[in-house]
Amino acid sequence: MLHYQIIPVTHYQQNCTLLWCDETRDAAVVDPGGDIERILSAVKSLGVKLTQILLTHGHLDHVGGTAALVKLLGLPVIGPHADDLFWINLLPQQTQMMGFAPVESFQPTQLLNHGDTVNVGTAQLEVLHCPGHTPGHVIFFQRELRLALVGDVLFKGSIGRTDFPRGNHTDLINAIRTRVFPLGDDVRFIPGHGPMSTLGQERATNPFVADKNVG
Repeated sequence: MLHYQIIPVTHYQQNCTLLWCDETRDAAVVDPGGDIERILSAVKSLGVKLTQILLTHGHLDHVGGTAALVKLLGLPVIGPHADDLFWINLLPQQTQMMGFAPVESFQPTQLLNHGDTVNVGTAQLEVLHCPGHTPGHVIFFQRELRLALVGDVLFKGSIGRTDFPRGNHTDLINAIRTRVFPLGDDVRFIPGHGPMSTLGQERATNPFVADKNVG
């Protein structure tokens, strides 16, 4: 079975997530935005082996610790979709824009497409391409656990911003309605920021994408 622990990182309090398989003790870190010492402390306390980095999208607060982890542990970087490579290439500019200390750039080991799968130990994550917040944003879904890691696509009571370069509000609403919500009302999700919620709760109450508001 797959387990998870949310680790808020950086002054943005972004939800970095540690996933691990209880059978193999292999672990993946999703969106290590920074504060890698906090991430590594959690890995040590849980007694798991960090084997990979998974990225939902290329914004600095979600990828800022990636290069440091690669340099330290030689981990493969899986994701995001190729359409977000321009954000990763703009990391120096992002640090200035968002008030972060400079970070080293990196190149993903493997880019992801809609319909791909990623394994964490014996557990499988399904990959869904959900553009809008960024053009190459992906989410990860673990079907047996009924858990989705949605990055900045969807939040409790809100949705991702679309006023960044190559953001698209229509694409984001479409991705949520046609790719995320069909996963099931019972699915719990970990957003990139803020508390968890369920897809059913957001379908019923989220002012941006609720059934009653979108139709």
